[in-house]
Amino acid sequence: MHNVKNNSPIKSFHLIFLICYFLFVILIISCNTQAAAESRLAPPRSVKDLRIDGIGRYTSEDPAMAIHLLEVYEIIYGPGSVFPDGPEVRMRLQALREEAEANLRAARINAVEEERWTEAASLARSLASLGINVGSAGEEYDIVLNHAKALLSQGDNLSAFLTAVQAHDLRPLSYSDALLFLERAVEINQRRSAAFFLNAIESIAGNPGVSENLRAYARGRDTASDMIKGVATVLVDRGLRVERGWGIPDRGLGSAFFIDASGLLITNYHVISSEVDPSFRGSSRLYIRMGDSTSHRIPARVIGWDKTLDLALIKTEITPEYVFSVIDWAVPTVGETVYAIGSPVGLERTVTQGIVSALGRRLQGLLQIGDVIQIDAAVNAGNSGGPVVDMDGRLVGVVFAGIEQYEGLNFAIPSARLTAALPAMINGGRAERPWLGLSLAESSAGVEIIYVAPSTPAAEQQIPEGSFIRSINGETVRGLQGTLIPALQDMLFSLSPGELITLEILDPQENIVEYTIRLALRPEVPMAEAARRDTRERLTAPLYGLILSPRASGSLFSPTFQVSRVIRGSIADEAGFSENDPLSIRSFRVYERDGYALLEINATMRRMGFVQTSMSLPVLLDTPDTL
Repeated sequence: MHNVKNNSPIKSFHLIFLICYFLFVILIISCNTQAAAESRLAPPRSVKDLRIDGIGRYTSEDPAMAIHLLEVYEIIYGPGSVFPDGPEVRMRLQALREEAEANLRAARINAVEEERWTEAASLARSLASLGINVGSAGEEYDIVLNHAKALLSQGDNLSAFLTAVQAHDLRPLSYSDALLFLERAVEINQRRSAAFFLNAIESIAGNPGVSENLRAYARGRDTASDMIKGVATVLVDRGLRVERGWGIPDRGLGSAFFIDASGLLITNYHVISSEVDPSFRGSSRLYIRMGDSTSHRIPARVIGWDKTLDLALIKTEITPEYVFSVIDWAVPTVGETVYAIGSPVGLERTVTQGIVSALGRRLQGLLQIGDVIQIDAAVNAGNSGGPVVDMDGRLVGVVFAGIEQYEGLNFAIPSARLTAALPAMINGGRAERPWLGLSLAESSAGVEIIYVAPSTPAAEQQIPEGSFIRSINGETVRGLQGTLIPALQDMLFSLSPGELITLEILDPQENIVEYTIRLALRPEVPMAEAARRDTRERLTAPLYGLILSPRASGSLFSPTFQVSRVIRGSIADEAGFSENDPLSIRSFRVYERDGYALLEINATMRRMGFVQTSMSLPVLLDTPDTL
């Protein structure tokens, strides 16, 4: 009886709780039913409204993206569209643009106040592309120069010099600023860097000059014997590989050269790729050696890399005897004498002499961006990553390739691109590059857009294929034929993903059109990314230079195409295709891991007497003609 008395209040409480719970559930169901009924009565929202709501969500978190999406909206629903917006919607869009622009200005001010200089410079460039006046103190030059001075005060000499040169390219340095960097270059014994800032001072009209000690040092000359001390052998130990049941040591060999007294060196990406490539399976250990084969190995690590340019920044904990300057570089002339320094087949501290054989070479499958210098100085396995210098000791380039079966055909990455690539590599990890999503072809008429990759900024803005690029951020495309695509790539190279740019084109109807575009992150292999998203007949344009149009005689299961155009100098041109040739595609396969694609076709070719032929056309995915 005692237990029954104690449990009676508990049972009453449970009963009350259950009644309340069921009442709560009924109330919720009633509310949901009413809300559902109201939603059924409400008119459905249009696609336009949903797009505008989506833009509004970006105005605060990513104002550059909001402006980009507003531009896309204008293309689809603007005044020239089939169903243009009314005044109320136009006012709403204008308010969103003003809010996004105000947030961009505010972000730049905050970045400057918090001394996030790189971000502030990027925001300043975006604002400049929109034509927004930020005042003299908010210009990119002032931001970059303040960044350079801050780095100098922190003792980061390499980054300070690189940033000062960036400012100097925007606007010549003043006498006092150039003298500040000259004195630091002399203090740390970097003769070629001192020469750069001395030249900057001497170019200023009416400058007071510099002391004789500073001038004498900057005008001095480093010998090849001096420079050899700043070059190291790179060793990559990848353990053993098994061939035919035998364990064989797997060793990588290359060269590197010091660019800072803190122990930073430049080498090629392909020399150290096993250290950072996620697809590599196995062990990998990186070392450098400063003397001959009896010298001890010094552990090193990778700081950053730029696969598009085959460059890598590595670090070791030693103080070098010599440091190469990466700011007082030289653009050589054909026929000029140069030295290549490195460790061919492991023979340390080897210097070879030759001439610059050609400039502006473009090598598909080796570099995705830019062109290279051809030299005939002897280069062998182990030279990769070593410096090429002129007779004054100025850096000309970085050795990265040679053709083994042909003596004297060797190549170097121009030092200008090394300098442009360094800031991103110093930040660490994979260097991030901007991307529009365009594949280009060059002719006497200029640089033509022959392909727009899907799901890219250019595709979102509906930039028409067949257009010619006139300018980027107001800078007109200029140069000799064969150099225009690298020049365009250089315009984008130092910019960051997420920035806004203006792109001016001449469209197929010969109208001049300007686009405001937010740059995306460049994929590691752009054409491999495009191959996952696009049709095989469209991919023949960027990969093979073969622009196709459908023929009426084709069927769903056996599509037939007609060649509407062949790009000069392309694979299709070399294979003998010409306009109006009919063809059908048997298969198109992408071997992404091996870096190539294979197109199998049947074609009737006019150049071959209209004989029907079958062929397989392999192509490397690392095409250099992208932007």
